[in-house]
Amino acid sequence: MVVIKPSMRRSVRILLVGDRGVGKTSLILSLVSEEFPEDVPSKAEEITIPADVTPEQVPTHIVDYSGINQINESLCEEIQRAHVICVVYSVDDMDTLDRVTTRWLPFIRECAMDGRCPIILVGNKVDLVDYSTIDAVYAIMEDFPEVESCIECSAKTLKNISEMFYYAQKAVLHPTLPLYVIDQQDLTEGCKKALKRIFKICDVDNDGILNDTELNAFQRLCFNAPLQPQVLEDVKAVVQRNCPDGVAGDGVTLTGFLFLHCLFIQRGRNETTWTVLRKFGYNDSLQMSREYLHPGIRIPAGCTTELSHKGHQFVSSLFERYDKDKDGALSPKEIDNLFSSCPASLWGPDFHRTVTTNAHGWITQNGFICQWALVTLLDLPRALEYLAYLGYNTSEKDNQLSAIQVTREKRLDLAKKQSSRNVYQCHVIGPKNSGKSMFCRSFIGNTLEKTFAPELAGNPQCTINVVQVYGQEKYLVLRDIDVRNVSDPLLPAEVQCDVACLVYDVSNPKSFEYSARIYLKYFVESKIPALIVANKSDQEAVPQEYLLQPSDFCNRHKLPPPHPFSASTKIKRDVFVKLATMAAFPRFHAAWILFYKTSNLRRLVHFLLLRPTSTEWFSYISRFGLLLTICTRAGVIFSRNIFKLKAIFSNPPPQ
Repeated sequence: MVVIKPSMRRSVRILLVGDRGVGKTSLILSLVSEEFPEDVPSKAEEITIPADVTPEQVPTHIVDYSGINQINESLCEEIQRAHVICVVYSVDDMDTLDRVTTRWLPFIRECAMDGRCPIILVGNKVDLVDYSTIDAVYAIMEDFPEVESCIECSAKTLKNISEMFYYAQKAVLHPTLPLYVIDQQDLTEGCKKALKRIFKICDVDNDGILNDTELNAFQRLCFNAPLQPQVLEDVKAVVQRNCPDGVAGDGVTLTGFLFLHCLFIQRGRNETTWTVLRKFGYNDSLQMSREYLHPGIRIPAGCTTELSHKGHQFVSSLFERYDKDKDGALSPKEIDNLFSSCPASLWGPDFHRTVTTNAHGWITQNGFICQWALVTLLDLPRALEYLAYLGYNTSEKDNQLSAIQVTREKRLDLAKKQSSRNVYQCHVIGPKNSGKSMFCRSFIGNTLEKTFAPELAGNPQCTINVVQVYGQEKYLVLRDIDVRNVSDPLLPAEVQCDVACLVYDVSNPKSFEYSARIYLKYFVESKIPALIVANKSDQEAVPQEYLLQPSDFCNRHKLPPPHPFSASTKIKRDVFVKLATMAAFPRFHAAWILFYKTSNLRRLVHFLLLRPTSTEWFSYISRFGLLLTICTRAGVIFSRNIFKLKAIFSNPPPQ
């Protein structure tokens, strides 16, 4: 598992510019030799300072500019390559300070392609004067916000030399400009937005306050150490004194949290805020990094993606955290609160067509988890992105990949006649007006009467719900395949699924032909199990205008008999259990005996699946005297030859 690390530059490139004679070269040579050079060349060669001798453990390249041999074009190229620029002036020559604003800063703005290269103003030769130019420099910083900081130093006495290069390095690794608006003395909107998301993630009980436990968890996550009790109280006291509404109860509010970071930046501790931001996935532009949102994952052909146990736990905890009134559903206001730190909601306003909702049309806990299962199956990049937005990376101290489980290849499932998956795709195919859309909607509890409601107009693309297969929860996705014209071929993506459901209308004599032809064209030679559903079974059945009647067709092709279904009466879920079971045990027809209502048969097959030892199987079968019943009543396609049946049972599916 790859753990996402904070986004930070791998090296820092510092460029020194300024008028001739201000001491650029002397500053570089004094830093390297730790003594003032008596013989100063016109230009110092590029110098690389190893990572292990820098405070931030990042290799630093220092580049000198000489106006003697260089023209504006080459200087502009150097400016574009630089990560930070030190504009040097001489404190004993005010003309060089004037040219900082008339020449150097405008020229750098013109050359810098993104316009955001940080700048340090450096006043050299402070040993020659007994006054300071800092006040004048502050005025310059107000007009040029790209100026990160300023410092006065002396190449001759080595005063503030190492500090100057430290500030330059810090301006790259912990820039002020994305975080703070100097003239407003406030955080930037981008910084506030990022910190609000971080606060929301850390507010585990969702009460709008970071209590001591949550503050310590935040501190350990970002800085690998908890706050001492006295330090914690001191922090809250500082907030209370300067920002009265920054503390509530015994915790820090969002207002107080933002104030603390504003205070850090005002005191020059940008690295504190940047450490927090990078821990939560932000890059130097205060955008969540691509690596954080989309960690690399490879999905082999024939495999699918599902939520892992960790992912399921996280999604469940999200629901419980934001279900403030504990009514088992998320209201529109609760949904907005949940996704307020995301670019948009994970799903659109028509989710009631896809998952279960309550009487108000609000998504239930089952529907919430189903929706995540559907997104993880069909749009994994979006699922990974939203897991990151909502704080999975920090809650699990890992990236989102631990929330995802890649299933084994389908060919192995077919070979073993048992699937290890928990989410199955069922494609519902049938002619127009056969009731397949209603069939899909009934899976999430919609009745025929509710379906005619205006807000449910139109065909659902997918519905998903939980079914029980031999005591295990499985997620079944019904995809309504839109039939444009009967003669149009199905696309490969419309055929590939875990189980096919071929629907026809028993009251329409021309309905079955389409389903029969679809089966013969796409599924008769495939390894995809198929079930024919006789829809609208509450109406009078009429003979079908086809070579074979549906029952005869199923017998001919060794399919289970047509399953009657009606949405006009109380919805019976056994057909959905049947489809999920066929997907879970492809090509293992003995497992499909669950479809039949005889309790002895249910217990028998459940025993066979849980205790797959051939000796025990035949002992159990003999004891119940059900061998012939299995062959005839269950409709399982086995040879009548008892020895062939024995061979099948001697090779049970793996647990």
